[in-house]
Amino acid sequence: MAKKVIILATNYGTWGEELQAPWDIIKKAGHEVTLATPLGKKPLPLKVSCDPDFFDPIIKVHTNPPDVCKRIKELTDGDEWANPLKYKDVKMVDYDAIVLTGGLGAMIDMCNNYNVHKLIMEAFNSNKLIGALCYSVTTLVFCRNSLNDHKSIIWGKQIAAHPDKWDFYGPDFDFTYDLYNETEDNKMTDVHTPGFLWPLEPLVRDAVGPEGKCIANIWANRDHPTVVYDWPFVTGTSVESSIAYGKKLVEVLATLK
Repeated sequence: MAKKVIILATNYGTWGEELQAPWDIIKKAGHEVTLATPLGKKPLPLKVSCDPDFFDPIIKVHTNPPDVCKRIKELTDGDEWANPLKYKDVKMVDYDAIVLTGGLGAMIDMCNNYNVHKLIMEAFNSNKLIGALCYSVTTLVFCRNSLNDHKSIIWGKQIAAHPDKWDFYGPDFDFTYDLYNETEDNKMTDVHTPGFLWPLEPLVRDAVGPEGKCIANIWANRDHPTVVYDWPFVTGTSVESSIAYGKKLVEVLATLK
């Protein structure tokens, strides 16, 4: 039976495949997907995320296959992502699952967003599927359960985390948030950050507590991705696990009544 899935993306720079892969995979499986962003504007990918020549200087791999870059640009240039809802206008009661997607921009306008936390808590309290990939996992870290001494909702869970050994951190990093296909009405932010805004792995380690487990696999790659399922959460490491993330979400959706 087809399910209704709300997919959340940032307006400050998604990592293209981290939205494209779950979007395409869930939709292809026959589920109804709806997109939401904080501003209700099309989510634009970071330019580096749809550049097939981009070489990650930390893990020393080309992260963006040419066919993936082509598909990201098709979606960005087309109409599928053109009219998202605003986070604040989404009603979780209308959906069977909520799926968060990553990108550096997610740390700016998603991870500590009241409206996103409200949706996640509504999903959590009504026993619905919750997915988070790469740095959008921080949203779960910051989402606190008032019925459990305000601990994170991932307390005691097994959760995938972007490894801190993969973080862009060092004396010479100066991040800008250049977006593909920006327009006068949908621009990049002019903020600069000294690498990633925060290291995710230690945050997850603290948030899951002593009975949980943070899985930050430095050996994850396209051939051996890392996605972790611990109901109600499906979490994935980073861009290399985007396809596996989408497939695991579809697998779990198939089990829902």
